[in-house]
Formats: sequence, structure tokens, C-alpha cells
Amino acid sequence: MSTLPSYKSIKAFHAHLYYQDEAGVEIAKQVAEQASELFDIRVGRFHQKPVGPHPVWSCQLSFTAETFGKIIPWLMLNRQSLDVFVHPITGDEYVDHTQGVSWLGKSYELDISQFMPPSE
Repeated sequence: MSTLPSYKSIKAFHAHLYYQDEAGVEIAKQVAEQASELFDIRVGRFHQKPVGPHPVWSCQLSFTAETFGKIIPWLMLNRQSLDVFVHPITGDEYVDHTQGVSWLGKSYELDISQFMPPSE
């Protein structure tokens, strides 16, 4: 039986803003800018193609576990038309992108083929 990471192993979180066109990029930039003014986060690049496991265009917001309880409620109310994929950073990318996920808005199927599942 494999052992899943403990909640104590969560080092940080990522929230990926999902969008699908130029108008969505602009909304994502506005949301990310507002979030960065309010919270201690790092804003990643605004991808205009699917990157990694993400099936649509996206931008990553990185933040500490301590910031989670502030930024996630804010994103719930301020994400506008964006969908948001949230996951922990534990050091086990497979678990982080499967077991530990949350969605604000619509959920998507991720391409997790690049991540190794825990050994049985």
C-alpha cells in the first residue's frame, strides 16, 4: 500500500487561471494584478497555448500554505469568467495533480501522463 503525503508536507500551493482566448488573457492579467496587490504571491507567465498538464491557456499563481485561506476565498468571488485549478505542492507531482486538486468554476481533464504515480 502506498503512502500519500501528509497535509504537513504541503510546502505551498499553485492556482492556475484558465482562459481560452485573447479576452481571457486580459481578464487573467487583471485578476492576477489585483491578487498580487492584495496577497504575497508570485505571478507566472501568461501562456497562450496548453502547457504541461494544462489543457488550455493558463497562468500560475504561487503562494504559501499560510496564504491559502485568504487568496482562495478572494478568487472564488473575483475570478470573473476564469476557471481556476488549485493544487498543493508536496513534492509528489502525481498526487498534487490528482488527489489534491480543487476547482473554482469548470473542471478540466489534465494530461497527467508526465507524472509518475506512486509505486504500489
